[in-house]
Amino acid sequence: MKRSAATASRGSALLPLVGVLFFQSVHTVLSLEIKVDAHVRGYVGEKIKLKCIFKSTSSVTDKLTIDWTYRPPSSSRTESIFHYQSFQYPTTAGTFRDRISWVGDVYKGDASISINNPTTKDNGTFSCAVKNPPDVHHNIPMTELIVTERGFGTMLSSVALLSILVFIPSSVVVVLLLVRMGRKSAGLKKRNKSGFKKSSIEVSDDTDQEEEDDCMARLCARCAECLDSDYEETY
Repeated sequence: MKRSAATASRGSALLPLVGVLFFQSVHTVLSLEIKVDAHVRGYVGEKIKLKCIFKSTSSVTDKLTIDWTYRPPSSSRTESIFHYQSFQYPTTAGTFRDRISWVGDVYKGDASISINNPTTKDNGTFSCAVKNPPDVHHNIPMTELIVTERGFGTMLSSVALLSILVFIPSSVVVVLLLVRMGRKSAGLKKRNKSGFKKSSIEVSDDTDQEEEDDCMARLCARCAECLDSDYEETY
């Protein structure tokens, strides 16, 4: 009985210590959080951005590191394609050689990269790892990339969208102008049939129009005379 009581006493004494250790471990694990897009779809030849956003409880220093890795489909082999620590170090070998660009900003919690000239061979799983000492423990998020050829249907939808944005507004404007011109023409015909006399403004408009036509006719005649005279001088 005495032995069981002593054991119980020791167990109760250890419970607070276990609780503290558990709390500290949880706090350590959650001190740095990373978020990425689970699935990214891209097209052959068109630049693709792989997002990686991190949140750290510590301020960013020159000790912060970022590592991007790639794993091909149906394979357990991984390769490093990008490393960052104060400077950018894209891979200089392998499939992604000279095709990885840094598009992030560590001071804004952005560790994103982009892939130039992607192909269907780039399909696979990408992971983004960030360490910002003393925050070094975090989740390991994965991004599944699917690169495909841009089909005729996709191109057709893009053309259709452009047509909608450009031609429909133009068509509306043309229709409104035609309606306005039709109403104006109908009103003039109605007034002419009713025998209404033209107002001074309408008479003035007609006079101005006749003068403009007369000026245009004289200008055309003058141009014709100049052309004839030039033609005669050549002989």
